[in-house]
Amino acid sequence: MELNEIVSKEVLAPDVTRFVVYAPEIAEKRRAGQFVIIRVNPLGERIPLTIADADPRAGTITLISQSVGKTTYELAEKEVGDKLVDLVGPLGSPTHITKVGTVVSVGGGIGIAPIYPITQAMRAAGNYIISILGARRKELLILEQEMRSVSDEVIITTDDGSYGKKGFVTDALQELIHQGRKIDLVIAIGPAVMMKMVSKLTAAHQIPTIASLNTIMIDGTGMCGGCRVTVGGKTKFVCVDGPEFDAHQVDWDEMEKRLGMYKELECKALERYWAEKKARA
Repeated sequence: MELNEIVSKEVLAPDVTRFVVYAPEIAEKRRAGQFVIIRVNPLGERIPLTIADADPRAGTITLISQSVGKTTYELAEKEVGDKLVDLVGPLGSPTHITKVGTVVSVGGGIGIAPIYPITQAMRAAGNYIISILGARRKELLILEQEMRSVSDEVIITTDDGSYGKKGFVTDALQELIHQGRKIDLVIAIGPAVMMKMVSKLTAAHQIPTIASLNTIMIDGTGMCGGCRVTVGGKTKFVCVDGPEFDAHQVDWDEMEKRLGMYKELECKALERYWAEKKARA
């Protein structure tokens, strides 16, 4: 088996793919909350992906990708036996794992992938885990069984009500708070707007909250500055200072604005990808 070789591939949901990749050094060193940066093609862009799981004995790591742009669609085309051009990691600061009491893990959409290893570690530390998992509809919900295996309670929400409770993850969290449930820490990972709304809700009730930020990232070493955010009035770099921060201190409006900076170019790149793929067919 060669370094960076794809060992297995599984489609978890429409446009969501799980890859197991041979990367023994990363598998041995990685901690919950860390990520890697990959390149799919020699001339391609660098994208960050959270290490969703690892097997040090087998020397493999698990990566889960949602196809939303040119590079992630190209990644989804890779098959078992193919190799990633570059795979750098583990990067970022590991999650601070400690026993705090009751932890509510809130994962939205593809955010369930990065919250799984953190929830797993928090459970192993002796915390009581309530997981709230959200998706737009039932078929888009991922890792339900994996999250149930590391949670004491699981609440599922779907936007259209096709599975679990109809509504958003914030509705389920609001219900827990109204029930008077003791919550010592909330961890939120998902779309920026979801994390922003979770943060607003928990700030109103003074519940400590951590968010793992999914900013634009290029080198992953703090050199390029592409991933900078404002946290507590200070500039931070998600790749080296994070990816996790006190959600109540994040300037969410600025972060959302920066996430859209290259939207037009991203759309053009995806249009070229589809045109080239159609020409090859």
